[in-house]
Amino acid sequence: MDFACHFDVDRTRFSNLSIFPEITAYFIGSRRRGTDIAEFKTELIRKTIHFLIALSPSMAAVNRLVTVSFLMVGTLGYTYMEYLRLSGVKVPLISSLTGMASRSRDIGRFVMGPVTLGLGALLALLLYPSPAAAIAIYALAFGDGFASLVGKFFGRWRPVFLCGKSVEGSLACFAAVLISAYGVSANMRVAVVAAFTAMIVEALPLEDYDNLALPITVGLAVQFVSF
Repeated sequence: MDFACHFDVDRTRFSNLSIFPEITAYFIGSRRRGTDIAEFKTELIRKTIHFLIALSPSMAAVNRLVTVSFLMVGTLGYTYMEYLRLSGVKVPLISSLTGMASRSRDIGRFVMGPVTLGLGALLALLLYPSPAAAIAIYALAFGDGFASLVGKFFGRWRPVFLCGKSVEGSLACFAAVLISAYGVSANMRVAVVAAFTAMIVEALPLEDYDNLALPITVGLAVQFVSF
């Protein structure tokens, strides 16, 4: 009887311990951290591709026609290979890279990001002369790229008027475009206008189509203040 009572007391004490919520919270936190790491890897791959488009102005400075042709062929080639991927045909390297860079919303869908990215850089080169085109493409590469990374993993303040995006991401966009635009133009007025325009456009809920809107509007704004 004494043993039974002692056992009941210990069982009651054991059931009242707070260790179970702590263990549950630990494993939930571990899963969340694992999800965050996976999302970070996906976003890093996406934005590495994004940053690579910043090579376009340097390539265009050497040979503009070859660069334009390269962007056209690359965009059309990716479109065809993405069609093959969705049809069940695995394309070496491209299918794997697309899969690694796809967000959850892209699963089972045509991944538009690389298409709009290539078209955005292409339109900047076709529509604007060298300084404005370079600033527009750098805004696309660095402004949108850093806004996404900073906003996704460090963004805390998300006012309603930013449609789910963060103030931290918008400020990262502004800073990245300001620095890159000033590096090209050596003109603070041009840099501020480019940075402010990029920040406003990037904050709009355009999804992958900001890759088109961003270089077109930034290039136009730079052209306007340059004359």
